Amino acid sequence: MTRQEKIRRILDPAVTAVFGISTSNPFHPANVIYTKNVLHYDTHTYGINPKGGRFCGKPIYKDIRDLPEAVDLAVLGIRSEMIPDTLEQCIEAGAKGAIIISGGFAEIGRLDLKERTEAIAREHDFPIIGPNCLGIFAPPKLNTFFLPDERLVQTRGGSVGLISQSGGVLIDLILDLGAQGVGISRAVSTGNKDVIDEVDLLQCFKEDPKTKVLGIYMEGFNEGRGRDFVEQARDLGKPVVVLKAGRTPGGSKAVSSHTASLAGDYRVFHDVMEQHGILVTPTPASFISTVAGLSHYEPTKKKNVVILSVSGGHGAITADFCHDAGLNIVEVPEEDKAELRKRLGPSVRDIASLHNPIDLTGSTTDHDITEAADFFLQKDYCDCLITLLVPYAPGISSDVGARVSMTARETQTPVMVYIPHAEKYRMYMDGFEMNGIPVTHTLHGVVTMAESLMKG
Repeated sequence: MTRQEKIRRILDPAVTAVFGISTSNPFHPANVIYTKNVLHYDTHTYGINPKGGRFCGKPIYKDIRDLPEAVDLAVLGIRSEMIPDTLEQCIEAGAKGAIIISGGFAEIGRLDLKERTEAIAREHDFPIIGPNCLGIFAPPKLNTFFLPDERLVQTRGGSVGLISQSGGVLIDLILDLGAQGVGISRAVSTGNKDVIDEVDLLQCFKEDPKTKVLGIYMEGFNEGRGRDFVEQARDLGKPVVVLKAGRTPGGSKAVSSHTASLAGDYRVFHDVMEQHGILVTPTPASFISTVAGLSHYEPTKKKNVVILSVSGGHGAITADFCHDAGLNIVEVPEEDKAELRKRLGPSVRDIASLHNPIDLTGSTTDHDITEAADFFLQKDYCDCLITLLVPYAPGISSDVGARVSMTARETQTPVMVYIPHAEKYRMYMDGFEMNGIPVTHTLHGVVTMAESLMKG
């Protein structure tokens, strides 16, 4: 079995063993991992503790070599000084690879443990994710995040793959994408990445049919791996979006203390990535919007946008953002303005401004929004329709999303929607999101979505 095949096996295991189960502390990280996988995920999971016992009504084994079958993945939630000997046991028992959840390695100066772990991995060609990480989230197969499910928002499966050095940032990205109706194909927290790094994982995401776009949070490359990353990401055949920490001296210092990474020069990093078609986003918010846009639509490389709004102020601000992003606010021909005006309802026909950005005013109705969307989605000069909705306009109902979506589905022209963030507007969002149209809650975010298609 090749190294790449072993990595694929631990990303998609049939059998998993969790080390460090406590019979007295149900909230121990190993217990949380074990419980959620036994109860909610498809991977067959065993628990291991040298003292044995029972947990969740199942036997806890004393040694991985006592298990009735070989495991694909060993998840180690034990003290760092126990890791090397445990890895040797896992290799002897035929495990294909491991995740080291535990911290206490190079990030606190324990280079001896780091070096021993790396040596074992090299000698036996044994892939290891971590240490100091959350591991893998791959619904419905596996979840090694030691965070109780009841403390997280339920995340749907989807088409976005994620790689992150930081477990905490990864959780935030998953939750923020979920809030915009975007699901996850697979997410990997790499931590210190002493053995497996993002370069090793790229090939697996390339071959994963569920993953449409790959998002990566990184703090720095392992030594000598920058060129390999650029070459593989460039040829992935899928959009790659990167969020990198360490843009400032303070950020670089924090990176070094967090995962013992070399942050490097951010400007050089940014320029090299962009030259090779890898998108670099400066903030988590722009990362989320970019990934969300590319998860819904194929890159078009086109720039012409029509802004459809029910508020003149929202349209004007969005137009400024479009200009900054290099998008072209296309001019609507006079004959098209006259034709569209005839299709609008009597409440807005005489007061709507049909100069792009289109302002249908607060008197608009579902009919007006649907008619305008249908009109522009039929036009060759509209490469993307940015729709700005304020649901507190009295004539707009929660049906508007489904109605616009039916029109958009027929034309295949990308549509991005802004709706203010408030729980009472959830039904408006669902009408779009459940029909494959992305929704965001900031004007800058909706423009970033459109921009992602031009650059992706």
